[in-house]
Amino acid sequence: MNIHEYQAKEILKKVGIPVLRGQMVRSPAEASKAAKLIGGNVWVVKAQVHAGGRGKGGGIKIAKTLDDVAALTAKMLGMNLVTPQTGPEGKKVNKVYIEQGCDIKKEYYVAVLLDRHEGRVVMMASSEGGMDIEEVAHKTPEKIHKAVIDPAVGMQPFQARQLAFKIGFRGEATGRAVKVFLSLYRVFKESDCSLAEINPLVETGDAQVIPLDCKLNFDSNALFRHSDILEYRDLNEEDPAEVEASKHDLAFIKLDGNIGCLVNGAGLAMATMDIIKLSGGLPANFLDVGGGATKEKVTEAFKLILKDPSVKGILVNIFGGIMKCDIIADGIVTATKQLGLKVPLVVRLQGTNVELGKKILKESGLNITAADDLGSAAKAIVGAVKGA
Repeated sequence: MNIHEYQAKEILKKVGIPVLRGQMVRSPAEASKAAKLIGGNVWVVKAQVHAGGRGKGGGIKIAKTLDDVAALTAKMLGMNLVTPQTGPEGKKVNKVYIEQGCDIKKEYYVAVLLDRHEGRVVMMASSEGGMDIEEVAHKTPEKIHKAVIDPAVGMQPFQARQLAFKIGFRGEATGRAVKVFLSLYRVFKESDCSLAEINPLVETGDAQVIPLDCKLNFDSNALFRHSDILEYRDLNEEDPAEVEASKHDLAFIKLDGNIGCLVNGAGLAMATMDIIKLSGGLPANFLDVGGGATKEKVTEAFKLILKDPSVKGILVNIFGGIMKCDIIADGIVTATKQLGLKVPLVVRLQGTNVELGKKILKESGLNITAADDLGSAAKAIVGAVKGA
């Protein structure tokens, strides 16, 4: 789960990381009032969307008068912000964050994340913070330093000091950077983050160390432990189909193809998508109905798939272990009748009660193609879609 910048800064503030004064607004009038309350003579107007690279897309602007704050807010609200991370479709801006200006002496980068190569959590830091950090990683990787963190003891102060020195902090700012690093790791660990990133982390003219932007991503599987964080969820920033799927406990991710997939088990779902691609087709979604799906759950899964107008065919691939094939067959028949299915449907069933499941499909009288193995099932649906 992702959250907005202003929400991430609320979390940083709770662990003692200094943040600039700011306020989220939804209208130009609110923006002007917020800027006046924040004080000063320079403000930053920031579009709030779940994507990085906002500055490159025109989503971060400097204002020097209250009228400028209101005008920039009016321009941003409702705009379709396109950044390197949104893709060409962009994201609609529904919220804006007004933040006080800052005397920036130097920009840095710091992040905590899981390094799968190391098999550990690591903290990465660089002296080259800002919008072009991806280019720094690509062209000058020697400017990115990291500390590998032992899960038994957590991040140690000496690791934070080493990172601070390596990326160029000196004097009073060094101790302040160390405190930020240690506190950021604390946020990552205690909140079950998958990513905790500050970019840029800035040193000001008076040696303060402050995050100008922050991105926190959370492990969705751990949110049952964090009801306070779950309250930050912004459904407007998520794909409507994925939101609907979560209501029925379905693991669903929209993709760009035209063959809908309904599978039980994440690994089997990945293999199904691979074989569709190998057979010359393109999967339209990842959809895992789980090991104990009911007839009702299968019906909801079909509804989700068919809401996508790009879907021209559906492949159901079920291995009945905990799940029984006859239950899945009942769900398929029910969904097909309820929805008036008009696209090709290929079903491959194996496992518990497979013969009963096949019998239910055969006796339904519906236009359902049965397959005995995944390879032939993939070829059948790809052929049917291309033929249509």
